[in-house]
Amino acid sequence: MAVADWLAALDRRAELRAKAGLTRRLHSRAATDGMVDLAGNDYLGLATHPEVIAAAARSLAAYGLGATGSRLVRGSTEVHHTLETTLADWLGTDRSLVFSSGYLANLGAIRALVRPRTLLVSDAHNHASLIDGCRISGAETVVTPHADVTAVAAALQGAPGRPAVVITESVFSVDGDLAPLARLHAVAREHGAVLLVDDAHALGVVGPDGAGAVAGAGLAGEPDVVITATLSKALGGAGGVVAGPAEFVRHLVETARTFIYDTALPPVVAAGVQAAVGLARSGAGLRAELAERAALAVDRLRAAGLDVSAADAAVVSITAAGPEAAAAWAAACRDRGVAVGCFRPPSTPDSRSRLRLTVSAGAPRADFEHALEVIVKCAP
Repeated sequence: MAVADWLAALDRRAELRAKAGLTRRLHSRAATDGMVDLAGNDYLGLATHPEVIAAAARSLAAYGLGATGSRLVRGSTEVHHTLETTLADWLGTDRSLVFSSGYLANLGAIRALVRPRTLLVSDAHNHASLIDGCRISGAETVVTPHADVTAVAAALQGAPGRPAVVITESVFSVDGDLAPLARLHAVAREHGAVLLVDDAHALGVVGPDGAGAVAGAGLAGEPDVVITATLSKALGGAGGVVAGPAEFVRHLVETARTFIYDTALPPVVAAGVQAAVGLARSGAGLRAELAERAALAVDRLRAAGLDVSAADAAVVSITAAGPEAAAAWAAACRDRGVAVGCFRPPSTPDSRSRLRLTVSAGAPRADFEHALEVIVKCAP
């Protein structure tokens, strides 16, 4: 195919996406744009907390802007090791390993769990990073219906004697519902499988001292449980973490390509996250406010006749009539000073389009309640 034909084919694909209401565009934002943010993931409002900024500034002065290399070559600093010790203690695991993103943490963790003949059992609503991790691993993958423990058990029963990994989010990123972690773990253990839990939307939000849904389910430190999470949501920073048995973390250090060949998380970010962890662990009041706001959002939006998900954590989704309706709804909210997430296929695990609200305890309460009024008024 000639280059001109290739570019024309890309234009044609863009036209088809536009007709389906699936065009995506980047929108610039200023540092202080005055928007009420129900689209970002800064659940506890820590991204701009003075202690977080001060810790990052000290590290910036000490180390400079970047890590300057991979963790194994040059980029592993005292800040990284301190953060890993802190995260392991918080999550209740033997060890943890910090990656430059949550996406890469999931890719690395899944690949490292795969042995010859491994079966991966993945929830149908799992995040794209988990889906891609399964694909890249090359292992046979069975996708089970959402939160269906019986289907997971059947998949494991159908592969006797094979190593297996059950893969799930804890709080699912699109609808915000909580996975049945205790039941999934019981089924996995019965069949000798490992349970991998992406705790991204639960870390800092639920569980004892905000330690996440795995800890909340009483599974922290279990030898057949591996936890992954981003550091970019409730902790307000960037990066990812894999936590679990010491033997598995050692295996990651020695074999995980997304760790070995990737430039390390900048120390400035790691230091800011370290400060954020301390604030999150002692942030019971913030979590209580967050839960109250999530429940309030569900009540008010349902009272307005909207189809709203349950508020198991801090993600609330509202069903839209279709992709174009969702995009128009989000744009109308944005024009009135409220940022909301607009989720359309293929970002959704089914054919439904949604507005996704990520509730934050950081905005003033009056602004949050006003934002809910705007969402209702802008509904198509």
